[in-house]
Amino acid sequence: MPHAASRQSTCRYSRLRLRRMLGAALACLVLLSPLRAVIFYSTADLNYNTTAPTGPLANSGWQWVGYWGGYQGAPIGPHHFLAANHVGGTVGDPFVFQGISYTTISTYGDASSDLRIWEISGTFPTWAPLYRSSNEVGQDVMVYGRGVVRGAEVRTTVTGSGMPPLNSLAGWQWTWTGSDGRLRWGQNKVVGTFTYAPFGEQLVAYFDQGGGSNECHLGTGDSSAPVFINDGSGWKLAGVAGLVDGGFSTTSGGATFNAAIFDKRGLFLNGNTNPQTGSNPMPSAFYATRVSARLAWIDGVLPTTVDSSDAPLLTPLEALVFAALLFGAGAIFLRKQNQPDKSAE
Repeated sequence: MPHAASRQSTCRYSRLRLRRMLGAALACLVLLSPLRAVIFYSTADLNYNTTAPTGPLANSGWQWVGYWGGYQGAPIGPHHFLAANHVGGTVGDPFVFQGISYTTISTYGDASSDLRIWEISGTFPTWAPLYRSSNEVGQDVMVYGRGVVRGAEVRTTVTGSGMPPLNSLAGWQWTWTGSDGRLRWGQNKVVGTFTYAPFGEQLVAYFDQGGGSNECHLGTGDSSAPVFINDGSGWKLAGVAGLVDGGFSTTSGGATFNAAIFDKRGLFLNGNTNPQTGSNPMPSAFYATRVSARLAWIDGVLPTTVDSSDAPLLTPLEALVFAALLFGAGAIFLRKQNQPDKSAE
């Protein structure tokens, strides 16, 4: 990965550019198309990371991802789940979690961010605790999604000072081909924050060349993807995906396309006539609404502040069996208490 100074410089650049390209990026994110899969730097294998992570990454959020229409959501209490506002939804729509469909009965939108809380009929068996610290920058994240897959290569068609050699690989276009609906997980790192009024405060994560085998980017269909950080006591819900850098072209003023780009140098951004330049690789980013910045609103919506440790210890069936055993044990005890004391005869 680039060194810290380079990351800060690139992050400031991305923030300025985001204001100009937000319209194009948002248009890409709100398409209600059946698009599937997290995009990886290391591989285009559609079977990659399609089962729950294990080892040090076990229980890092996979167990808390539900299906909200063509997108994702995560339970945050016994009767509520959190999703991105811009993916839509209507009261009465189903939220599918751990194979069970729950009907939504009410909803609460946040006027200061892209977050929306939905209430369901029934009770979730478990839910994600919220990330309550403000130290997300520099933290590794786990992200889960079902968006676009890696498509055609994007290569540079111009070169010069501050640009890589001609025909250098810069990333991959988004494609629908090979979509299969499976949930996938990937990793990244929070490099900064960015605030855009309609979407609120955002966590920023770059698509780096040196990010490791699980380094991932997001695209259409990954909106509302939950982002988790381990705070030392376990994995917590830290963000909800909502925006990506977008609108790339390989020629000056040429038609734009969307892509997972790990180096924007030599490409043209959002229809600009001058290519991107810089002394270091300039990765594109995805952005997730920062949960820690909206805790007061979230806690105000939930009946009480809850944690995943408050989840029921027993399923309804297990509770019924346990109650029956207690009843039986009590009946035996009373029967013995009511028997005559033959020792006094």
